[in-house]
Amino acid sequence: MFKLKSVFQPIKQAFIKLFSINDTPQKISLGFAIGVFLGIIPGTGPVAAFVAASIFRINRTSALIGSIITNTWISIISFLLAIKIGSAIMRIDLNAAYTDWLKFLSDFHWINLLKFSFLKLTLPVIVGYLIIAFCLALSVYLITLPLIKRLTDDKDKTR
Repeated sequence: MFKLKSVFQPIKQAFIKLFSINDTPQKISLGFAIGVFLGIIPGTGPVAAFVAASIFRINRTSALIGSIITNTWISIISFLLAIKIGSAIMRIDLNAAYTDWLKFLSDFHWINLLKFSFLKLTLPVIVGYLIIAFCLALSVYLITLPLIKRLTDDKDKTR
């Protein structure tokens, strides 16, 4: 029989690992936020999060956790939201953009990418993804930083 508790167990373990990392709360939170940002952006993921964390000298483990958590779970929702947000910002008709993407995806060939206008098809989605990823990463940073600070303060008090 299917147990809901077993589905959430890996996510629970990831958060336990995140909050038990031995680093500054700022580096852990920033690493997690960078991981979430890169997990939302298509074509990036755990490897990009690890490299970015190494370059910026922030916590690599939290970046990997953030990327893995968001990489596959939010793909379909973020794609539809990216089309909507990007089209609104670029003042492109949402129905036309959505129809173009459906045509492109239903008969996917790389050559078809050249047939569609970059400004009409790809740019609104890229803009939408960047806005979604930035807002979600900022939210994650602002939520995890005080939590991690509180947990590390509690650990220091018990020592």
